[in-house]
Amino acid sequence: LDPAALGEVRVSGTVALGKAAAVHVDLGDAEGDASAAADALPAADRGDDDAQFVVDGAEDHELLWYATQEIPNLVGLAD
Repeated sequence: LDPAALGEVRVSGTVALGKAAAVHVDLGDAEGDASAAADALPAADRGDDDAQFVVDGAEDHELLWYATQEIPNLVGLAD
């Protein structure tokens, strides 16, 4: 097992919402850091310390946890 891949999940197909137990969402202020981290990830994987610093910075944002029944409120579909 590659320790660098711990916590990594790749989903290549559609997952039915009924299979989900929860959803995790970043606050809007995380968008810039998350985007920069995604761009820096290939260089960080090659050992670039500056890029790794950018990737690590995205981890400073805590993910919000929501139960699946709260999704309509998150996406504005609640009555």
